[in-house]
Amino acid sequence: MQNALIADVVNMTKSPLVESEIGLLAILLSVLAVIFWVDQHPVIGRIFKVIPALVFCYFAPTALTAFHIIPAKAELYEWVKEFVLPASLLLLTIALDLPAIVRLGPKAGIMLLAGTLGIVIGGPIALFLCQDSVGPDAWRPLSYLAGSWIGGGANAVAVQRSFGASGADIGPIIVVDVAVANVWTGCLLFLAGRHAKVDSWFKGDTSAITKLEAKMHDFQERVARIPSIGDLIIILALGFGLSWASHVAVDWFMRDEAFAAFTEKRFGDFAWKVVLATMLGVLLSFTPVRNLEGAGASKIGGVMIYLLVACIGAQADFDRLKEAQGFLLIGVIWIFIHIAVLLTVGWLIRAPFFFIAVGSQANVGGAASAPVVAGAFSPVLAPVGVLLAIAGYVLGTVCGIFCIWLCQRVVGAG
Repeated sequence: MQNALIADVVNMTKSPLVESEIGLLAILLSVLAVIFWVDQHPVIGRIFKVIPALVFCYFAPTALTAFHIIPAKAELYEWVKEFVLPASLLLLTIALDLPAIVRLGPKAGIMLLAGTLGIVIGGPIALFLCQDSVGPDAWRPLSYLAGSWIGGGANAVAVQRSFGASGADIGPIIVVDVAVANVWTGCLLFLAGRHAKVDSWFKGDTSAITKLEAKMHDFQERVARIPSIGDLIIILALGFGLSWASHVAVDWFMRDEAFAAFTEKRFGDFAWKVVLATMLGVLLSFTPVRNLEGAGASKIGGVMIYLLVACIGAQADFDRLKEAQGFLLIGVIWIFIHIAVLLTVGWLIRAPFFFIAVGSQANVGGAASAPVVAGAFSPVLAPVGVLLAIAGYVLGTVCGIFCIWLCQRVVGAG
């Protein structure tokens, strides 16, 4: 009786204080509001000269999750990912200058491939160093992580299925995936606020990025106007309307068995929804709709991105790491090898840190976080993250399978 009472008390303390979806949304928006209020404060705001505000937007919800104030899993997080993310990308893309992005040159692609290479070789090396602590069959659950860190969730499932890993097998890996990837994303958000110093060390040529950013800002100033209620309603209708249309279109195509099979094996339907919403934004950037940027289209898209950052941070449930201690060291070594390859290649080709950071997140984070990291440098650069993330989806399954094939060779399996 007493033991049961103690168990009930423990479970109550671990249950989140706020479980209502509207309450959760209110808390996350309040956290963002406080952070931006502090950012504008003449004294307290000085802290953001050292640590970018976006880092607090990310880790403040993580702290709330750790103290069981908000849940690590909620329908709101999925809704923001499913509908708000495509809407934000569309609104950030309608002012896109596609020819200027093309003129950024090949270094962005090189850094994406360098990030992929780091994941492919990092897995086998990490497993070789830690195989005594995880056993000879560890390569099977690692299949999920290989796909996730090269493309995203859809690629993770595809690689997992390719090697017959069950849901029970990958339970600890999902915890490692979220924890390690989220910490690395937080580090990139921090460094994005200090990218000038990093670029000076790499001697990276940032002229093309600076020109693109300046050109986008010039366009914003040229079309800027005080938005009317009609403007704001049109922007919201455009963002959420076409986000919903992307979902409807992809769901319609998924009725075709051949398309559905192809999608499940390679990309996942969410990837297509993000791609379609982004492509609609690109098409609209060649029309007069582009002038909605003057009424604040990208600012509304930016608000959505910050909400997405808060939702991603809230899902970082580090309490469960103790369940995956055997694989945690593998994940840490793996990500460090990925980082080492990125930094080495970036230093050799003198790549701007922007390409290094976004190239990494296009692999490890996918479409959900690559535009967030790109937007941390400048909101107008978020579409670059989307385009690289799409390329990451293409590479994910094939390179993930090759990575696990190497892992099998390490332990003498297969």
